[in-house]
Amino acid sequence: MEKTRFLVIGAGVSGLSFANWVDSDDYLVLEADHELGGYCKTVRQDGFVWDYSGHFFHFKRPEIEQYLVARMGDQRVRVVEKDSRIHHKGRLIDFPFQKNIHQLDKDELLDCLYDLYFRDTAGTPENFRDMLYAKFGRSIAEKFLIPYNEKLYATDLAALDVDAMGRFFPWADPADVIGNFRRADNASYNSTFTYPEGGAIQYIHALARDLDPARVRYDQRVVGIDLAAKVATTATGEQYAFEYLISSAPFVRLLELTGIAHDPSVYSWNKVLVFNLGFDRKGLEGIHWMYFAARELSFYRIGFYDNIFDTDRMSLYVEIGYPGDAVVDDAVVAEMRERVLADLARVGVVDGHQLVSHHHVVLDPAYVHITRESLRDVAEKKRVLGLRGVHSIGRYGSWTYCSIEDNIIEARELASAFDALPR
Repeated sequence: MEKTRFLVIGAGVSGLSFANWVDSDDYLVLEADHELGGYCKTVRQDGFVWDYSGHFFHFKRPEIEQYLVARMGDQRVRVVEKDSRIHHKGRLIDFPFQKNIHQLDKDELLDCLYDLYFRDTAGTPENFRDMLYAKFGRSIAEKFLIPYNEKLYATDLAALDVDAMGRFFPWADPADVIGNFRRADNASYNSTFTYPEGGAIQYIHALARDLDPARVRYDQRVVGIDLAAKVATTATGEQYAFEYLISSAPFVRLLELTGIAHDPSVYSWNKVLVFNLGFDRKGLEGIHWMYFAARELSFYRIGFYDNIFDTDRMSLYVEIGYPGDAVVDDAVVAEMRERVLADLARVGVVDGHQLVSHHHVVLDPAYVHITRESLRDVAEKKRVLGLRGVHSIGRYGSWTYCSIEDNIIEARELASAFDALPR
């Protein structure tokens, strides 16, 4: 049995960040897959560069970005001013919807303005759906915000916490909405993003650059954690004794592994089927994201890699949300790929283009469902685990909605807390 002070589960952004920043050589990283990256893997195929999904980095702390880029060698990192649009009834309007209702036709604009002015602001919203009605009125909510987010989360929005998206939701009050009629201000947390030409995996390579390769173990899926003995067991039968365990696994999975009593119904999530599609020639120019709320369309969002890389063939990622318990097998994928291609033609993104390469991945979990119950349970169970030397971090480890940079910051802060402890 190997022994280590810090046993890290997961070689994605969070796990590698902790191992990278902790001031100790006494660590081991266990990765279930045969390579680094988690969801930040990059696929190179037929001349196209695709990620597992659209992982675009939005840095609030320049020192973190500088740290990572400095470890990428001669990798070129593009800085891009985001151009995102909403496809609504055959026209493209600027994102976010609630600040650009003046770009709708007259009747829809009047509906949105009337309902915004006369919205019911009495009382306190109990859930995410009710918050949308209270904040923006019926028309803005029902024309875009509700159907789009229902497609994204693949759930009833009434089940989600009021603040389920936190700072990532594009807030706007009536003054913002009206002010945008004359002076456009569509700034958001991700107005500018960076992207390496080699894909998101370059950030993973940067985090792993200074790590000892011998301390990262692949094909080591943890199947049990004995909290009393402080021993983790993997599917291959290997056992690892630890003083502290740092997990970036989905939080509900960590509870199962440790045997901590919990109510599984508190934790729900969606899956996202991501298609990466390469075509024979260029398509729409300049746009980086497009959002689709129409329920009859299969996807809720698409992104254009070619408009980031300035390449001469259209390269897309396409995202489709499913409930967490949905079966997304090969037959479903094949059927959905044909539907996606038809829907792309229907909205004018594909116009006689030939598909020359494709790839897909199912993210499971993709977006966790943040509810009042999950917020309470995560906080309580994290305290219990912490007393036993187990710390859960990252988007899935903390069961939250956050950016990739937030994962790095959380891991770095945990590493710093350990560094401050007496040896």
